[in-house]
Amino acid sequence: MKNIYFLSGLLITLMSCSNDYDDNLNNQTNFELPITIGNYWVYDVDNSGTITKDSLFISKDTIIGSKTYKKIETENNLATGFYSSSLKNNGVRKSQNKLLLSGDLSLGNGQLPINLDLSLVDFIIFKANASNNETLSTKTGVINETINSYPVTINYTLKSIAGENIAQFTSPNTDIYSNVKITKIILNVTISTNISGINIPIITNQDVLTSLQYIADGIGVFHTNTTISYSISQLIADQLGVPTTSTQIQNEYLTNYFVQ
Repeated sequence: MKNIYFLSGLLITLMSCSNDYDDNLNNQTNFELPITIGNYWVYDVDNSGTITKDSLFISKDTIIGSKTYKKIETENNLATGFYSSSLKNNGVRKSQNKLLLSGDLSLGNGQLPINLDLSLVDFIIFKANASNNETLSTKTGVINETINSYPVTINYTLKSIAGENIAQFTSPNTDIYSNVKITKIILNVTISTNISGINIPIITNQDVLTSLQYIADGIGVFHTNTTISYSISQLIADQLGVPTTSTQIQNEYLTNYFVQ
């Protein structure tokens, strides 16, 4: 397991822009998410001013268990953004008004350098008629690791939660989208260690990863805002040899796409 540097401060940076909220969208089910073979999406990924590019595409049908999914791949099997990384080499399928993900959510590029078991089966990543703050899916687990000779226990919960429904939204890169829905992906952890026979909390019930995914009708995800963060006491940080806080904020913007 890599060091606990993967965690970062507790604030989520939400975009300041003029959004027109429409209550009539709450119960709408005819929201189209195009998952046809050959569809692709290209994103600029902004990591604190460092810009990279991700290309995400649907390559083929794939069987997971006994069900048929659309296989999601990235160009040259590389991804720097949270959204592309979380879908890479996984399968998605529609079921009624839901979009389900099966595969392994293990993330690279230092986004989540910790050995969590994030293998998922039909994890709901979108629901067309979900109400605001409705929990869609949950994955929980416990792992035991060693950091700087200290035994560490990590309890974690991964959740997908429905967000707002928005009639018209201006993305931070100034593109305008209509009929927009938001899905939140949240990773909450509690971490403790044992020092001289005493169980000591390191992090208690903190949302260390929060990703807001903005989804447009007939297009798909056009913007993702992800914050990875943590905050611990100076005493524990000194014992483990890690910073008291750390923050990473990433934005992904759709720049080109083809859907059918």
